[in-house]
Amino acid sequence: MKFSCEKLFLQTAVATTSRAVANKSTIPALEGILLQADTQLTISGYNMQTGIRTTLEADVTEEGSLVLPARLFGEIIRRLPDDVVTFSSDTHMNIRLTCGDADYNITALSADDYPDLPEVEDQYSIRIQQHTLRSMITETSFAISTDEARPIHTGSLFEVTEEGLTIVSVDGFRLALRREPLDTIKGGSFRFVAPGSALNEIEKICADTNDEAIITLGSRHLMFEVGSTQLICRRLEGEFLDYHAAIPRSNPITLNANTKSLITSIDRVSVVISEKQKSPVQCVFDDGRVTMTAKTASGEAKDVCPIDGDGKGLTIGFNNRYLMEALKYAPADTVRLELNTGISPCVILPTEGEERFLYMVLPVRLKSN
Repeated sequence: MKFSCEKLFLQTAVATTSRAVANKSTIPALEGILLQADTQLTISGYNMQTGIRTTLEADVTEEGSLVLPARLFGEIIRRLPDDVVTFSSDTHMNIRLTCGDADYNITALSADDYPDLPEVEDQYSIRIQQHTLRSMITETSFAISTDEARPIHTGSLFEVTEEGLTIVSVDGFRLALRREPLDTIKGGSFRFVAPGSALNEIEKICADTNDEAIITLGSRHLMFEVGSTQLICRRLEGEFLDYHAAIPRSNPITLNANTKSLITSIDRVSVVISEKQKSPVQCVFDDGRVTMTAKTASGEAKDVCPIDGDGKGLTIGFNNRYLMEALKYAPADTVRLELNTGISPCVILPTEGEERFLYMVLPVRLKSN
């Protein structure tokens, strides 16, 4: 096996695929990355749950395939000068890497022991711009559950209909929803739950570009194609929350507020709250303003934020981080808050236009309630 390519392209490909490499495995090959050279160079990482495969242009003079230790190979490539990397192997799996004046000799493993990445049948698929997919994941993934007792909620629901793509995440305390129209849908309406760990990687792989990403649903696996990179993962099985029924929409109190102003007020009163000194932020919604207070053994804080509308004195408590994150990821300068009682969820929506996002935060029961 022999090839040469630009160091920068090789470093990017190795860094991307290494994120799917197993830290420890009963199959030693899975602790490495697979290199396959033919008309181009293909690099793969796989941990039996998630696989990442990417291709890059290379001058291949001898075809072949082998497995290299992921950490060692990544560290070597990162330290090489910005020049053309020349890679060669012999029949005894001895590898020589040269770049500029740098010269390395390492040992590889046979590619025969490396499991094949799953094939994903192209029955249902959608196309979506990379920057749109990345923003939708960013603006919902913070609400993915980390509770392994409900594995289905450790991922996000992708729901594809004629109206477009809806992504929903829930963790028992809050809900995050984003919706975007789609130009291309293959196979009709469908839905699936993608693991949060895989979406984390897709968010990093997607670029801030109008280039399309393709999402393909198979019988057991999902494939995300972003440029020359493919991520393949298992879909999560189970009954995801019926979010349509969970979101209350007949709320008598509707208020509009500047998103940054709300975040600033929550941040100010959160100073006295810590992991050791926990306390809800108490919000009192009056006519034209909301008064926020927090009290712990460390001290007491209060701030007032202007709002449009009359909250009629409604008093409600929230976990400061949950409310702050919902507002932080809301893609709008102003938001509409829908409220009912002191023990009912707060629904956060855009003030104008289509409802392309919706966040719901459950309240913390105050002692007075």
